[in-house]
Amino acid sequence: MKYVAGERPEGCVFCLAPDADDDEANLIAFRGTHNYVILNAYPYNSGHVLVVPYDHLSDVTDLSEPQACEMFWLARMCVKAMQRCMRPEGVNIGMNVGHAAGAGIEDHIHLHIVPRWSGDTNFMSTIGETRVVPQSLDECSRNLAPALASVIEAEKASRTGNEATSDPHSVSEA
Repeated sequence: MKYVAGERPEGCVFCLAPDADDDEANLIAFRGTHNYVILNAYPYNSGHVLVVPYDHLSDVTDLSEPQACEMFWLARMCVKAMQRCMRPEGVNIGMNVGHAAGAGIEDHIHLHIVPRWSGDTNFMSTIGETRVVPQSLDECSRNLAPALASVIEAEKASRTGNEATSDPHSVSEA
């Protein structure tokens, strides 16, 4: 409600969030090398997160190879974390690039990861055009962020010496 009723910050919200000092207050669940994971302030469902590149890019074709690889690696890690702490029955993963595609923030691409459960669309969203999210953002962050950190650490620990790099979400440019 603060965002809707209050003054909106100048500049890109996706550029401002990682520059702030307090990740928890800014809903940042994880910081990677090229992208970060943030809870959506206006979630479709509890646990709706975004993977956002640090660079201000408006088109998926502008992503470098390392940025794109890390973005989808982080998406995989988010799904694993959701499966661990939220147990969704399914997950939507997608990007709305450009106004015609439904992008709410057109100037800075971001990948949506939305946990889904049977029956999570009900009369409130169908008739009333209102979403009811059963968990606060703070509570969701307190559950999801540690699960994500744990999944990422386990993934890094399971890597063998066959990898080209010790950083599992980094890709060297050829």
